[in-house]
Amino acid sequence: MTWASLPGGEDWLLRPVVKGMCRYESLKNGDLDLEDVALMNDALDVVAENERLAMEKSR
Repeated sequence: MTWASLPGGEDWLLRPVVKGMCRYESLKNGDLDLEDVALMNDALDVVAENERLAMEKSR
């Protein structure tokens, strides 16, 4: 399966924005750096994995 993505690969940068963890303006004005974005993406991955494991266990 091929997942949809933005042409420039900006999905990773914008994922925390889409999930409501930060504002787009914070990325643009430098309030957040790539380390912040990486940490937020790692946290989102953990949440997604835990939700997947919970669903698997409830079957």
